[in-house]
Amino acid sequence: MPKKIGIFGGTFNPVHNGHLALANYLCEYCGLDELWFMVTPCNPFKKNDVLLPDYARLEMVSAAVSGYEKFRASDFEFNLPKPSYTVDTLAALRAAYPDYEFVLIIGADNYVAFDKWRNPDEIMRHHSIIVYGRPGYDIDKSLLPSNVTSPDTPLIEISSTFIRQSVSDGLDVRYFVHPEVWKLIVSHGYYL
Repeated sequence: MPKKIGIFGGTFNPVHNGHLALANYLCEYCGLDELWFMVTPCNPFKKNDVLLPDYARLEMVSAAVSGYEKFRASDFEFNLPKPSYTVDTLAALRAAYPDYEFVLIIGADNYVAFDKWRNPDEIMRHHSIIVYGRPGYDIDKSLLPSNVTSPDTPLIEISSTFIRQSVSDGLDVRYFVHPEVWKLIVSHGYYL
């Protein structure tokens, strides 16, 4: 049986406890052997976001996932052509790790717009997809293709935008992020 790896892509600007709790749930309840936090250097749908440098965001993810053997912080997309499209990342992962089965993890908000992604049919042809719930987006599970599942994941309403804005406003939101991530935000003055 090939190792089943969940690919959870994002800018993680910053990674927060909602990301971690969701990833923990998917590993423990959805049969993933590992989950890779794929830190993306450029999200085509977030062109106007001001991002911390790639390696600063990777450092925060690495700090957050340290100590949990099923999580991995990945800089795989850093060396791919930009912008990094999911279809290209998954093809490169298949080539680099032919013995692994990669499962794409996306939110319901992204799934309802999946037909606007680059080559969505190619993604569907090669990969299973796990669609996690997002507030305000209902997925009719009876209409999902056979390789798409939508488990009843907990809805945790935390966003990176909320954390960045709160830090910018001088608020202490340390319990919304992993303690090591909070240390990095404070010590480097991120989002001020």
